Amino acid sequence: MCGIVGYIGPKDATSIILDGLQRLEYRGYDSAGVAVLEAGTIAVRRDVGKLFRLRNRVQNDPISGHIGIGHTRWATHGVPAEHNAHPHISMNCEFVVVHNGIVENYLELRQELQAKRFQFASETDTEVIVQLVQYYASQGIRDIAEATRRATSRLRGAHAIVVMSKHQPDRLVAVRIGNAGGVAIGLGQDEMYIASDIPAILEHTRQMIFLESRQMAVITRSAYQIQTLDCEPIEAEIHDIPYDPISAVKGEYKHFMQKEIYEQPRAITDTIRGRVDFDNMQIVLPELNITAEQIRQLDQIVTVACGTSYYSGLVGKFFIEKLARLRVEVAYGSEYRYSDPILDERTAILAITQSGETVDTLAAIEEAREKHATIWSIVNAIGSQAMRVADGYIAMHAGPEIGVASTKAFVTSIVDQYLLALYLAQARGTLSQDQLRQAIHDVSRLPDLIGRTLEMDAAVQELAQALYQYTDFLYLGRGINYPIALEGALKLKEISYIHAEGYPAGEMKHGPIALIDESMPVLAIALKDDLYEKMISQIEQAQARGGIVIALATQGDSFIAQKADHVLYVPETPYLLSPVVNVVPLQLLAYHIAALRGADVDQPRNLAKSVTVE
Repeated sequence: MCGIVGYIGPKDATSIILDGLQRLEYRGYDSAGVAVLEAGTIAVRRDVGKLFRLRNRVQNDPISGHIGIGHTRWATHGVPAEHNAHPHISMNCEFVVVHNGIVENYLELRQELQAKRFQFASETDTEVIVQLVQYYASQGIRDIAEATRRATSRLRGAHAIVVMSKHQPDRLVAVRIGNAGGVAIGLGQDEMYIASDIPAILEHTRQMIFLESRQMAVITRSAYQIQTLDCEPIEAEIHDIPYDPISAVKGEYKHFMQKEIYEQPRAITDTIRGRVDFDNMQIVLPELNITAEQIRQLDQIVTVACGTSYYSGLVGKFFIEKLARLRVEVAYGSEYRYSDPILDERTAILAITQSGETVDTLAAIEEAREKHATIWSIVNAIGSQAMRVADGYIAMHAGPEIGVASTKAFVTSIVDQYLLALYLAQARGTLSQDQLRQAIHDVSRLPDLIGRTLEMDAAVQELAQALYQYTDFLYLGRGINYPIALEGALKLKEISYIHAEGYPAGEMKHGPIALIDESMPVLAIALKDDLYEKMISQIEQAQARGGIVIALATQGDSFIAQKADHVLYVPETPYLLSPVVNVVPLQLLAYHIAALRGADVDQPRNLAKSVTVE
């Protein structure tokens, strides 16, 4: 949820940046800071907590200049503290940087720089970026853009970065890699703006350019140059943003659902923030309010949820049972309290609800309370009923989700359950330190993997053109990706009004195979994992009956192209986390089919964002 604001022009940069950060407060943060060039030096002010604390700091110790950058931070590496807040300044105070994202390889870069006698002032991953820029400058690369390009080429993961230098006070450099967050460049009269989201700068300009992945912009008061990180020039499209709150939030996207699909890398980054101690390779979930001894006393977890959240819980069952070796039952919230469930103090109820107000899930919580179970909730709406009544909670940190059909709340709830599984595993001693370290490394890669998956949007849109007139679909998956088949089918039926069913692939021959013919597309999730050969068999059976087969496959799998009519490729992903990546093309497919059919994507008929009646 980090926010970025930058300015260069004739006005006072400090006030513009602080006002812009204020408009990004909805994204959540735990610290904030601003840096401006003042009389040839970089002046930095930072503070922990809400933005008014930073404003007070600046009022008591003023800084002023005509070029600057600011940031609101949600902690990942390093606790919320002033020295960990952005902006971060290089060792000799020549460069300063703000950053959204996770530097996956920050430890090795930090060690490399420390061996070169670089001293670090924070525990953050971000500081390696500014020290890398400083290193390349010390090697004779004095141009800020080239030093930044070389530094960012060393980074793994998805990032949005803005760099400023006291030796080139007439420019800012912005870089976007992957989809960790947006980078909008606002065009003014003899002034330029940078922001991670449109509302921060909409008061000043309606003309904006949006950087794509692996693009860099060099910005002066009166001009900008955009190129790829391979130094190829880019002719960027200028967007005219209407001056109204809804359009401002929607930005360059046609629908909120489309925007929210693209926000998923950032949402996952925000979900990881503060929950992973990357220095000690531990999971930290203080809001769960349970001790290691109490965790070891648990016999089972019962996940209660409805709709999309129920499918999320099915994925989470794999995580918890595999990693923490704790039995998990997943139940529909709408049915659970009618089953007279067997519960006691050795059971934890895990309620998953995006709104925190779903009446059926709240009823299940009440049933569990009466039977003395421990109650946890995973929610997106801070302060909601499900959060208040629980013994402990994990916040999704997806940010506002306007589209009725859940996307980013779905994936963040899955990531929350993965972190929960690791937290339980720590307490129960079911993973070695090496296994835990690998699991943490795997989850830190997710924002980048999803960003790369979003790059297939054009291919998905082309497939949607071929499929949108069909009226029945079958989605097949096995193992941990069976719930993703269910979710893919649900998304299609929710927003396009096409009949679609998700099935465990092995059950196809027990009924659904009778429906397969040339009028029914069959989407098979067939990754290169232990179930690959079994999925190939299902694909062959569907093709033999005339079905139109769409395979979701691992990049580099050329064999499957011989078996399926259409193939969508996703990057290779660790098996347990593959559902988070695999659901993205299914969300895109549902979105594009619904848009082609002229459906109301954001507010489909008969559906509500929060179901508060039985």
